[in-house]
Formats: sequence, structure tokens, C-alpha cells
Amino acid sequence: MKTPAARPKKSSAAEVAPMPAAVPGLAETPAQTALRLRVRKELEPFGDPYWRALDDKRAYPEAYAKAFAKNRLLAALIPEEYGGLGLPLSDAALIVEEVNQMGGNAGTAHAQMYIMGTLLRHGSPEQKQKWLPQIASGKLRLQAFGVTEPKAGSDTTKIETQAVRKGGHYVVNGEKRWISRIQYSELMLLLARTSPPRPDDRTFGLSTFLVDLRKAKDAIDIRPIKVWMNNFTNALTIRDLKIPAENLVGEEGRGFRYIIDGWNAERILIAAECVGDGRWFVEHGAAYAKQRVVFGRPLGQNQGVQFPLARSHMMVEAADLMRRQASALFDAGTKCGAEANMAKLLASEASWQAGNACMDTYGGNGFAAEHDVERKMRETRLYQTAPINNNLVMSYIAQHVLGLPRSF
Repeated sequence: MKTPAARPKKSSAAEVAPMPAAVPGLAETPAQTALRLRVRKELEPFGDPYWRALDDKRAYPEAYAKAFAKNRLLAALIPEEYGGLGLPLSDAALIVEEVNQMGGNAGTAHAQMYIMGTLLRHGSPEQKQKWLPQIASGKLRLQAFGVTEPKAGSDTTKIETQAVRKGGHYVVNGEKRWISRIQYSELMLLLARTSPPRPDDRTFGLSTFLVDLRKAKDAIDIRPIKVWMNNFTNALTIRDLKIPAENLVGEEGRGFRYIIDGWNAERILIAAECVGDGRWFVEHGAAYAKQRVVFGRPLGQNQGVQFPLARSHMMVEAADLMRRQASALFDAGTKCGAEANMAKLLASEASWQAGNACMDTYGGNGFAAEHDVERKMRETRLYQTAPINNNLVMSYIAQHVLGLPRSF
């Protein structure tokens, strides 16, 4: 007679312990441990059952997003003078990591965190004063990042959306694709071409704008794209969208440089989410292996079950160390492109490996929606492809770290 499938026991907030780093200087501080506990406590209602129900309906996590904003966690990176928490990226990474380790999907949080960074670092004092307090309070959401296009893909310098200056405003026309959560945002950060690239600088001529979507009306046609996971992504057609010239972020033609900082933050935050996913898989796989009895003994007594979970644990923790290093460099204002990219690749591969180990441990039960393994695997698989494909990460490291010839 088969033993009924057991669900792993949940840990309470009080049982959450910091994940120690092995390298001096990267260990978790008491303040960061307290931040983890705060996230666990304040977002406790948003565990596996909540996300499972949303996935079933392909619904937006509205209650979670409101709670995140109400507790000011969504404003983690916004300075206190604008109503935020004024935390470094290292701490923001812990927040999204915890969300994913609790069984959630922190995409709605990381999007605003890294998109807002372009405004924070390169916006004018007037722009910051106008927009950041409203973003910090949750009154306005900045979750849409209008960069990717159907023909350009990962080669951002080839985007064709045009922004033409006409008096006190710009008129924008073009196509965008893979633009997530625009239906749930009041603001969008948009990258468009304002002039041709220079022969010696193909990144020149791209400009960054803050778009007030409440005023866009019919100028933006939104077409949802149904994808593998619950992700709310879209294709856009932009026709004669008027943007006030005062919404240009930074200097015209230099927008590509401004969003690079955002990309590094995005990679670090996504690496943290993958670490959270990886720990979820290892924890659930180990708990199931302890409780499930097969052939008269615990499933986890078999080395064929133990070893994949043990290896996954080691890979996730190693990826977390790289994520911590990248975060520390980012917070110090030091170049961190290589570390941010490496953290994203290592963490995304580690979480996928952990997902496979967890799925193998659950066996057939892993494919049942009630156990959440298949949902979490669909969600974490995205990050080997987005926001940058891992093959492009390897090309970047080969060229910029190892000094090998450019491969594309």
C-alpha cells in the first residue's frame, strides 16, 4: 500500500535563519536578518496557495503588490528624503529573494526597483521631486520598461522606435515587444531613437523618457502575449505618442548609457530571486524526501535522491556568494558588469538544477499543481533566457573579462 503524498511542513517567520556566507565581508548582518524576518512577517499571507491560485487564473497579484507598496518594501531603493527606505541594492536583493523562497514571484517588485533606478541616478532634481515620492507611496507604479523590439531583440542599439522633437514635446512612433505589466503601471520608462548612431558609437542617439501612461490613451495599443508562466507581458504599437520634453531623462542621445546601470541592478535582483527559488526547491525536496516512505524506508535515505539535492544546495549557495559580491560592488559604485552577469547566469542555472532535483524527488506528484513544483519550475526557467540569454552572458565574459574576440 502506497504512503499518501506528504506536503513539506512550512517554516514560521521565527524559524527563518540567515544564510551565512563563507567569505569574510559577505556575511549577513543582523540588520539584514531582521529585514528577512520583516519580509516574512509582512508578506506571510502570500505563500504557495496564493500564487498557485493566481497561476491557475493567470491573474495579476494585486493584493500582494498593494501590500508590498503599503509596507514600503517596494520603495526599498528610494532615498528616505523621497519617502523610501533608502536601502542599498544588497538589501533589496534580500527582499526579492525572500519572496521567491516563500513560494512567490517577485517580478512585480524587481521591475519597479531596477526601472526606478534610472530615474534616481540620472533624473533631474525636478523629476525626482515630482515622481519619486508618488512612486514611494505606491500612488504611482513604474513597472513597465519599454526597450525590447521585435526586430532588435537583445541588440538594443538596433531599436527603431523614433522620438522626434516638436516644440515642447516629442512625438513617438514604433513597435515594442515583451513589455511586461504595462496594464498595471501608471508610468513607463521608454527608450527610443532621437538621432542616428555615430560611426564610432552605435549606442549614441538613444534617449530615455518617462511616459505618463494615464495620458497616453489610444496612442499605445497593447496586445497581451500568452506565455508559459503567469507573467503579463505584451506587444505594443505606439502611434503619435506625445511626451513632454521635460520627461526626457538626462541628456538626449545618451539614454543607452543610463539604462546600463539598471541592467546591472536587474541582473543582481534576478540572481537573488533565483537563489530564493533554488532554496525553495531544495527545502521542499528535502522535506518531501524525509516524509515520503517508499519500500519501507524514507525516500531521502537513497543516495540517488540525496546527492542531487545536496549538489543543488551547494550550487545555489555558491551562486549566492557571487550575487553578494556583485551587490557589494554595485553599492560601492564600482564597476560590476561582469559580476552582475555571472551572478545572473550561475543563479539561474543553479535554480533550474535544483528544480529538476526537486521534481525528481517528488516523482509523479511533482507534476501536480497542488505541490507547486511545476509552477515554480516554469517561473524560474525564464531567467536563463531573460532579461538576457545566458549565451550572451558567456559572450560578454569571454570578450570583456577574458579578452577574446567579439563573437557577434
